[in-house]
Amino acid sequence: MRVPSKKHKYGSITATLLALILLLPILTANGGSSVPSPAFGKDAGEGMPAGLGQSIRNMGDEDEALQEAAIVDLGTSGDANILPALEALQSGSLYRWVDPRDEHRIVIARDPVDRNGEQSYPLLSPYGAKPILDEKGQAVFEREGAIEAIRIGRRLRIAIAPWLDRLRLFSPSANLRESAATKVGLYGAPEALPQLDRALLTENDRWVRTALNEAIGLIQLVDDSPALRKKAAEKLGTIHALNALPTLEERIKSYETGEAPEQDIAVIEAIRGAIQKIEAWTVWTRTVETIFSGISLSSILLLVALGLAITFGLMGVINMAHGELMMLGAYTTYMTQEIFVGILPENLRDLYFPLAIPLAFVVAAAFGLVLEKSIIRRLYGRPLETLLATWGVSLILQQGVRHIFGAANVDVASPAWLRGGLRLATGIQFPYNRLFIILLSLVSVFGVYLLVLRSPIGLKIRAVTQNREMSACMGITTQRVDAWTFALGSGLAGMAGAALTLIGNIGPDLGQSYIVDSFLVVVTGGVGKLAGTVGAAFGIGGLNKLLEPGLGAIYAKVLILLIVILFLQGKPSGLFPAKGRNVDM
Repeated sequence: MRVPSKKHKYGSITATLLALILLLPILTANGGSSVPSPAFGKDAGEGMPAGLGQSIRNMGDEDEALQEAAIVDLGTSGDANILPALEALQSGSLYRWVDPRDEHRIVIARDPVDRNGEQSYPLLSPYGAKPILDEKGQAVFEREGAIEAIRIGRRLRIAIAPWLDRLRLFSPSANLRESAATKVGLYGAPEALPQLDRALLTENDRWVRTALNEAIGLIQLVDDSPALRKKAAEKLGTIHALNALPTLEERIKSYETGEAPEQDIAVIEAIRGAIQKIEAWTVWTRTVETIFSGISLSSILLLVALGLAITFGLMGVINMAHGELMMLGAYTTYMTQEIFVGILPENLRDLYFPLAIPLAFVVAAAFGLVLEKSIIRRLYGRPLETLLATWGVSLILQQGVRHIFGAANVDVASPAWLRGGLRLATGIQFPYNRLFIILLSLVSVFGVYLLVLRSPIGLKIRAVTQNREMSACMGITTQRVDAWTFALGSGLAGMAGAALTLIGNIGPDLGQSYIVDSFLVVVTGGVGKLAGTVGAAFGIGGLNKLLEPGLGAIYAKVLILLIVILFLQGKPSGLFPAKGRNVDM
């Protein structure tokens, strides 16, 4: 056996040591005993299934065919975490980025922020839109020049839309899932059935399940199997699929000429039966909607007329500025919203509305108090002069608001808890803002009833309005009672204005839209009668919504005015006439 020389032995040791020195950085970085540093952006793709990474990278490829294939792969995955990436690609907020380790990555960048005087974008992972973190665990920001936008053509932008809706079937938001299911059904793509079936298996929301069943039925209407088409038509009729009605009608249209898409007799009969069920349900839902709309309009009229029932009904003051007092309440609500938006974080801004209602009452009541002490007090018993004076005040208020806020309408955003509605059945939904107005009007009526008819203050108010001289002899300060009574009616008008911000924009002419209706309600119900105001408000509001579908809004109002005039010819004192020995005095 050959014995190696010392020179060869030392040479081998030297080579081994040199190799270890060269490999030391690699060993310590990958499998050495030292603790590795956190991977750059390690949380960005956490939990991403294998195989999706390459498709995400392909979205940033220059080859349009490869981009389209990636869109299809990601869309068919059914993973809702992919949704931000496709949305960003469609909106132009998906970027290529080279990170500090020289790795080419796809990122989402939107909503730039100012950092040290320079606009920078927070970088998000395309999977789940989670913030990308650096070695220190802090969010990564990049200036615009350091990221390259991924641009796609119009064809690909349109092609993404159906895949977005399919992925939204698995969104955490029930409203988004329902909307997506409706759109997928209207697309009518049979390839979407597996995703619809999978979404239906895990869906617990009643209305989303209905939308999913409707979508499945619409797609199955074009299936090759007549039995499956018949079953789909029957299911659509059973669930009262209102969105499916045009498609069902189109399937059997022109059947007599042989041009209809559906030619199977059994399927046609099933479709006709489904159409009859849906149309009958539509009539029912419209009836319920008309009743609710009548109640809603009646509650608005009641809330608006409640203050007038005090100033005009009890005090006999023809206040033509009543609508402008409502306008003051509405603009007080608007200013409260703007203050909250300016000083509070976003999650607390909705608290403005509970505060705006009493503020609107106080502001309008304060103005009414000043108006009574300065003008109205000198005109009691002179209705024509009161009418002209308050009409002049209304013009001054309108012009003042135009000067401060401008002639254009301003928008008051409804609080989040008053958006949406209470759904009772398919096609029947009661908006939360309308329900709130109904509740507010009922609470206001009950409060006025307790104050005027069941309290010592109310006793003084009724005493002064019925016999001022006798009340003064009994020690009641009539001027103070007049002032606070007028302030109460004005405050109720301001509160009505705050409530009206929930159903539309507000402007200088807001009050003019309701002043005539307010007087109609008070006069028809009986001057000074709270029960009459309630009855007249619900009567006029309900009749208005009953006539609108056939006559239109304008002619319905004209006809209601004629009906009120004829009614007052027979009962000039209204629904609840005043009683007592001083009625004609």
